[in-house]
Amino acid sequence: MKVTWKLLFGFIAASLLSAFIAVGTYSHLNKNKRTFYAEPFNQGNFRAVGFADAAENTDFTKAAEQSINGVVHIKSIANPSPSDRQQMEYFDPFEFFFGGGGNRHYQRQPRVGFGSGVIISTDGYIVTNNHVIDGADEIEVITNSDKTYKAKLVGRDEATDVALLKIDGKDLPVIPFGDSDALKVGEWVLAVGNPFNLSSTVTAGIVSAKGRGNISLGNNPSPRNPNGNRQGQVMQQKIESYIQTDAAVNPGNSGGALVNTRGELVGINTAIYTETGNYIGYSFAIPISIVKKVVTDIKQYGTVQRALLGVSVTELSVLKETDPGTFDKLKVTEGVYIGGFASNSSAKKAGIEIGDVITAINSVKVKNFADLQGLLSRYNPGDKVNVQVQRGNSEKTFKVELKNDQGTTEITKYQSPEDILGASFKELSRENKMRLGINFGVEITGLADGKLKAAGIKNGFIILTANDTRISTSGELIKIVQSILKQEPDNRGLFIRGLYPNTKKVEYIAIDLNY
Repeated sequence: MKVTWKLLFGFIAASLLSAFIAVGTYSHLNKNKRTFYAEPFNQGNFRAVGFADAAENTDFTKAAEQSINGVVHIKSIANPSPSDRQQMEYFDPFEFFFGGGGNRHYQRQPRVGFGSGVIISTDGYIVTNNHVIDGADEIEVITNSDKTYKAKLVGRDEATDVALLKIDGKDLPVIPFGDSDALKVGEWVLAVGNPFNLSSTVTAGIVSAKGRGNISLGNNPSPRNPNGNRQGQVMQQKIESYIQTDAAVNPGNSGGALVNTRGELVGINTAIYTETGNYIGYSFAIPISIVKKVVTDIKQYGTVQRALLGVSVTELSVLKETDPGTFDKLKVTEGVYIGGFASNSSAKKAGIEIGDVITAINSVKVKNFADLQGLLSRYNPGDKVNVQVQRGNSEKTFKVELKNDQGTTEITKYQSPEDILGASFKELSRENKMRLGINFGVEITGLADGKLKAAGIKNGFIILTANDTRISTSGELIKIVQSILKQEPDNRGLFIRGLYPNTKKVEYIAIDLNY
């Protein structure tokens, strides 16, 4: 009997001690919880559920209840242009029976796409994937309570595949921001979205890996170049530092929420690994640490303030295959190898050299290019970071002031291709084409301050080709300019060939599109 009482007393004492330690640990962690970015969005009084309520015995009901109302269904509508060839043929029976011979007609149909989004502020800001709304003329948002809103596109970023929308609402349910840096491999997460137009779908899985990059993705509109060279300063380079999970994600989940067991938003679901178009085991989400920086910049400046080192790098795994002699001389097996610099490189100015291997940024380890991208995406031009490199047998640290893609620390404002060119255009009439002996080209009908006017071009000039591509519509020219603006600064050149109708003399003009 004495033994029994001793055992019982010992059990009670151990339980009290465990509870005391748990409460103390939680208080310490909560007190020292990192805030990795300023809070630009009003999330009201919405808070994550407490540890005591979170996923005990893998019960996800609390997190699901908190998250499901903060995820919306997005419908993107692209209206057909006059030149759109995606048409639907139909037969008019009235003409067949009442005259006209039953002519076939072509009815241009709008293209409709679907995806998901996450409400991140009580006044109606919503984050989704860029590829969900890319090319949309109209965007509709349907909430979990079945209310429909017209949404405005605030801004988007192709490099991270993130877009920010706004609807007119108030006191909307939000999903509070979590800390994706604190996620651990093996931790339970929930994916919330609208796969196959099935609204309010929740699936569960674990974090399989972090910092995933250089992968072939299904359901991803912009697969990255599979070669090993990675340009740290290239603006359009896809930023891939994904959270990999085995939570089931399918088409329609894009832009939906990845939440932890406390109901905190830790990622935006964006892609799946697949050979069939549907989920076969792995899915990928953009970490909220990256998403939060992107949408904050879009809201404040209209475009992302991207901080660059100005280096051209190669992953060590690729270097081992392409240049084994150089790889064998390295003293590290993780990091990124510096093979060159951009113009006005801040890294070069700080003393970093070709052949150095970047191993850490501000003491956070860099294992590969995805890690480097993910870390740099947290900073703004003008921020100073400590870059640790391995040079031969020595470890060195350099303080580098990050720059924007123009090589300065200034805030960059969004400018459309039309603003940069500073011109309006019209398509050539059939009569003008016949008179000039050409069958393509667009005419400049108005000039404002911009690149074309600065190059000495005047009204009436007819652009025939841009970078060796024939131009028949202003839209074709704008697309070429957009692709050029995504290049690194040294390659942003527009080379046009054209003529004035009165002289018919072909002129060649080179234009620097940096702004």
